[in-house]
Amino acid sequence: MRRFCNALVHFIREADIFLLILSLGSAIYGIVLISSVLKNNSGGSVAVQIGAVVIGVVLFVMFSYIDIDIIADKSRILLIISVLLIGMLLFWGVGEESTGHRAWLRFLGIGIQPTEIIKIVFIIVTARMMANYRDRKTLNTFVSILQIFLVFVLIFGLVSLVAGDLGSALVFLFIFVVMLFVGGIKLRWFLIGGALFAAVSPLLWFNFMSETQKNRIRVLFIPEVIDPSRNDVLWQTDQSIRAMSSSGFVGQGLGKGSMTQGGRIPVQSSDFIFSAAGEELGFIGCMLIILLLVAIIIRCIYVGVRSNNTLGMLVCTGISAMLIAQAFENIGMCLGLLPVIGITLPFFSYGGSSIVTCFAAMGIVSGIKMRPKPLSFRYL
Repeated sequence: MRRFCNALVHFIREADIFLLILSLGSAIYGIVLISSVLKNNSGGSVAVQIGAVVIGVVLFVMFSYIDIDIIADKSRILLIISVLLIGMLLFWGVGEESTGHRAWLRFLGIGIQPTEIIKIVFIIVTARMMANYRDRKTLNTFVSILQIFLVFVLIFGLVSLVAGDLGSALVFLFIFVVMLFVGGIKLRWFLIGGALFAAVSPLLWFNFMSETQKNRIRVLFIPEVIDPSRNDVLWQTDQSIRAMSSSGFVGQGLGKGSMTQGGRIPVQSSDFIFSAAGEELGFIGCMLIILLLVAIIIRCIYVGVRSNNTLGMLVCTGISAMLIAQAFENIGMCLGLLPVIGITLPFFSYGGSSIVTCFAAMGIVSGIKMRPKPLSFRYL
């Protein structure tokens, strides 16, 4: 008992308790929203979400005590496991037939979304490669850039083509660009990469994207042509905007949203949880979500800046970029500013894989904070 108490005191002193409080506060807020959404609608269980949060907290504690260098040293093994996980989707993946989305593995009634787990692996693998090249002063050489780029293409391609998960693929792209920028990649490589992306975009558009995915992008620019009746592609967006526009400053009240309780907001426990919050808790409820996410992101950046090495800084950068991309995409599609591509809102949306991944990522940040720090640290 005494040993346990000493360990608990050490954890409270050394771990990032502030980050844990922010994460738990966000997750509990999410559970409150989910319980309201699911009160009169099927499609999920509050107990499952609570269980996922408990598992997430356990992982937070575990990763707080694991040195990120130990994890990163196994980056090749992690990359192989990631490829195998995504490959399993070819045989056992489930999702939407209309969009080609098959990002879920289900065994014994339990659903796992490999793309969520692989986000962390991708961040660690990329950070390890960049840190090693920076230490050797070879980061901006052609060979180094090519190897980093090939890892990205491998993961991006598998997520896009095998899982059919465009939303997650865009998150990987954003993470990659931000990590390269912060890591010290020179401007010429961004220009070359941008030119290559522009060159292959037509190939991706005409050969690998479904008509549903294309229409979700087209409708932002020519809605009167793609969906003049607004009963197809624009239906989800219109329902979301209608719910939020009727909320006012404080909303209709928790559990009293007319559209939320009527099940009229699409995928309202996960993809459109922000819309449900807007209708029932109004502007205040939405701003609280944004403030909590911004606080978590700033905390991750802060830990990264004060990290003891390049690897820790890059990992925190990648995790921050992951949260920024998902929050921006999710809130943007709820407001009708971005295509509806199916992405969860970190810590708030229903989904075990998402919430567990978020807490694991925060545990990694906490572990980076717990490592001893040098007298000074500067970018190379």
